[in-house]
Amino acid sequence: MQLHFSPSMRSITISSSNGFIDLMKIKVAARHISYRTLFHTILILAFLLPFVFILTAVVTLEGVNKCSSLDCLGRRLGPRLLGRADDSGQRLVKDFYKILNQVNTEELPDGLKLPDTFNQLVSEMKNKQYDAKTFALMLRAMMEKLERDIRESKFAELMNKHFAASAIPKGIHCLSLRLTDEYSSNAHARKQLPSPELLPLLSDNSYHHMIVSTDNILAASVVVNSAVQSSLQPEKIVFHVITDKKTYAGMHSWFALNPISPAIVEVKGVHQFDWLTRENVPVLEAVESHNGIRSYYHGNHVAGANLSETTPRRFASKLQARSPKYISLLNHLRIYIPELFPNLNKVVFLDDDVVVQRDLSPLWEIDLEGKVNGAVETCRGEDEWVMSKRFRNYFNFSHPLIAKNLNPDECAWAYGMNIFDLSAWRKTNIRETYHSWLKEYHLGGSQPSYVLVLDETGSSIQNLKSNLTMWKLGTLPPALIAFKGHVHPIEPSWHMLGLGYQNKTNIDGVKKAAVIHYNGQSKPWLQIGFEHLRPFWTKYVNYSNDFVRNCHILES
Repeated sequence: MQLHFSPSMRSITISSSNGFIDLMKIKVAARHISYRTLFHTILILAFLLPFVFILTAVVTLEGVNKCSSLDCLGRRLGPRLLGRADDSGQRLVKDFYKILNQVNTEELPDGLKLPDTFNQLVSEMKNKQYDAKTFALMLRAMMEKLERDIRESKFAELMNKHFAASAIPKGIHCLSLRLTDEYSSNAHARKQLPSPELLPLLSDNSYHHMIVSTDNILAASVVVNSAVQSSLQPEKIVFHVITDKKTYAGMHSWFALNPISPAIVEVKGVHQFDWLTRENVPVLEAVESHNGIRSYYHGNHVAGANLSETTPRRFASKLQARSPKYISLLNHLRIYIPELFPNLNKVVFLDDDVVVQRDLSPLWEIDLEGKVNGAVETCRGEDEWVMSKRFRNYFNFSHPLIAKNLNPDECAWAYGMNIFDLSAWRKTNIRETYHSWLKEYHLGGSQPSYVLVLDETGSSIQNLKSNLTMWKLGTLPPALIAFKGHVHPIEPSWHMLGLGYQNKTNIDGVKKAAVIHYNGQSKPWLQIGFEHLRPFWTKYVNYSNDFVRNCHILES
C-alpha cells in the first residue's frame, strides 16, 4: 500500500503495492496561505521573540513577588506589551515612604543589637528574612549611632585642638629654660639692653618705636627680625619688648646674644614698671583675688557642659574663649601704653603672632586727624568670613547695658597692628572707660551682683549665677567700647588677619600684605598650624642658632 502526494499538494492517492489499483483518491482544498506570507511571518516572529524574552527577564528580576504561573506573568507583561504603564513600582515607593514615616515617629526598642557594617545588615536581612519595617528600624538605629559617634569625635577633636593651642610646645619651653640658665651663667647674656650710650634713643621721638608684649621668645624674635629685615630704615627702629617676670631672663638673653643691628632693642619685664600696681591695673586685682576666674580658665572645660544641646562650632568658640592666656596681664597691657611710655608720642603696637613683610615707616606719616588709634576695619573686605565683623559679632545685645550703649551694626576694627597717637590718647578717658566696663559693679536692689570674669577673649563681665556674659572674644570687645570715636581707619593692606583660623587664606593677598596676622588657634609655631601658611613665618626663624638647634626646633 502506497501513499502519493501530488506536486501541487491538491490530491492524495492511496494505491495497492503493485501500483495498478487506486484504492482511494482524495482531493485537498486549495491553500489560503502563500509561501511568501509564511516566510514573512517567520521573520517577524524571529525579530520579536528576543525582545519578549528580555522583557520577561527584566520584569522577573524587578518584581518583589515571584511569578510562578503564566497567569501572573501575563498580568505583569500584558500592560507593557499593550503600551500601558505599570504602577507597581510607584506603589512600592509609596509603601516604603509610609513605612519610613511610621518608623521615624516610633521609639527604637531598647537593647537593639545593631550590625557594625551595612554588609552585615544585608546578610542579616537574608538570613533572618527581615520585613521592610524591621529593615527601616535597623537602618535608622545604625544612622543615629553613626551620627552620635561622629559628633563625639568632633567634640574630642576640638578638645584636643584646644589643648594643643593652649600648651607650650616642648621646643619653645626648652628654649626658654636654656636661655634662662644662660642668663645666670653668662655675663654676655646679662649685658645691658640697649648699651648705655643708646639709652637716650629709647625716648627719642624721631625714631620709629614699636612695642610687642609676649612671653614667647621665639615669636618675639620673628616679629623683631621680620620688622627689621623689611624696613628701609632699620637704623631708625627702636623695639620695646615687654614680657612677664618668669620669661624676662630668657628673653633678655636671646636679644643680648642675638643683636638685631642696626635696630635697637629694649627688653623689660612687667615687674620693672613701677606704674603697674594693683591700684592702677584692676585686672591684676581681679585675677589674683577671684578663684572663680582661675578655675574658669584652668578647670575642666567639659564638666557640666551639655554637649547634646550645643553645636561643635559654638563649643569651639567657648573653648577658645577659655584659653588661659586671656587672664594674662600681657594681654591687657596695650591699654596702659601711654603710662608705660610717658615720653613717646607715637608708637606701633604689634601682637606676637604677626610677621612684618613691608616697611612700616609710612605709618608714622599717616594723619590720624586727631584720632588715637589707626587700625584696619574688619567689616568689609574680600574674605567674607574674616572681614565681616561688626559689633553684633562681639557683644550680647540682649543685655540691657549693651543694647543701650552700642550699635550692633557699627564696624569693628582689629588689634594686632595699630598705630597709636599717645599724645592724643593722654587727652582722653579711654583707660577709665576700659576700666569701668571691666571692674566689679552692682546693679542695685534685688538684682544679682556682677563680678569681673575675663571671658572668651579675656575680659568679659559675667554674672556667675546666671552665666550671663556681655561680650566675648578677647580684650578686643572692651577696647571697642573704650576706643569708640577714637579710631581712624587705615588701608586694609597694612594688616591681613585670619591666618590662624582661615585655611583658605588667599596666598596672593598674604604676599602683598604689610603685616600678616596668625590670629586664631593654628599658630605657625604649633603642629596644628596650617602647613601652606607656616613658611611665611619660619623664614624669619634663625635655625642656625645653637639654642634653636639644641631644642630641636626644626624647620618644617
